[in-house]
Amino acid sequence: MVCTVTTTPFTIGIIQDAATPDTAANIARADVLVRRAASQGAQIICLKELFQAPYFCKVPQADRFDLAEPIPGPTTDHMCALARELGVVLVVPLFERQAAGVYRNSAAVIDADGSLLGVYRKMHIPDDPLFHEKYYFVPGDAHPAAAGPDAAGGFRVWKTRFATIGVLICWDQWYPEAARITSLLGAQVLFYPTAIGWHPAEREEWGRAQVDAWRTAQRAHAIANGVYVAAPNRVGHEPEPGTDGITFFGHSFIADPFGRYVAEAGEDEAVLVARCDPGLIETVRRNWPFLRDRRIDAYGPILSRYLGT
Repeated sequence: MVCTVTTTPFTIGIIQDAATPDTAANIARADVLVRRAASQGAQIICLKELFQAPYFCKVPQADRFDLAEPIPGPTTDHMCALARELGVVLVVPLFERQAAGVYRNSAAVIDADGSLLGVYRKMHIPDDPLFHEKYYFVPGDAHPAAAGPDAAGGFRVWKTRFATIGVLICWDQWYPEAARITSLLGAQVLFYPTAIGWHPAEREEWGRAQVDAWRTAQRAHAIANGVYVAAPNRVGHEPEPGTDGITFFGHSFIADPFGRYVAEAGEDEAVLVARCDPGLIETVRRNWPFLRDRRIDAYGPILSRYLGT
């Protein structure tokens, strides 16, 4: 029996924009930008991390938990209706209230018929100056990959109308394990909705290196796994009393399985759209058979936190 490889191309879009304290305005702007992406042919569209609010994790402050909402909830209801109207798949990252005292940095995945396929919950949670995420977010619940793509937590993929996609969020992008597991589950595209920026005092010395490192790490995931990678970041300076705030640097991009940029943005609002060819995934994996040559019998030590003395 000959295995038939699906080679139907599909088109993805990512949205790079700023956020204001006006939640309704943020959702309305996202609505406009999603429509723009769809008008340019995008079939699967991803918004930035925590898209409907400013990046509130700059300080730990209990009343900011009020920004969270359930999934399904008002924002996902709006986006489900939009997906159904336009016939597109949407990845909608937002602050989720799962239960009293259980809050997540999440992304709802909505199919082109408007149905909510599921939720990815950020697995790696940072805690750095102005990025106090451990105060706000419970990490995603880990489930073994053997639980399959329909598991309630952990790394997941979704078979949408147009392609099989994986979603990882911001800090997840620095971990090759997350990209590898999601690719092994069958993802053709890894989406990385992001909120990353500069501490203004560091920009002159470290700014270019930080952007290059951010992009290079994700392009490496594309190459090592033979998949497309799409990373929508936010832009604009967000002040915070008592601090210098954060300047989100944008530079969103889409890379192909060779790690080549097929679409990229600067530091302004942007809608990026790119055609993805599953045939290229097949070609790259045949000629760079990294998945074939993995020594899965030798990787047990990776489960240790540290192996040195």
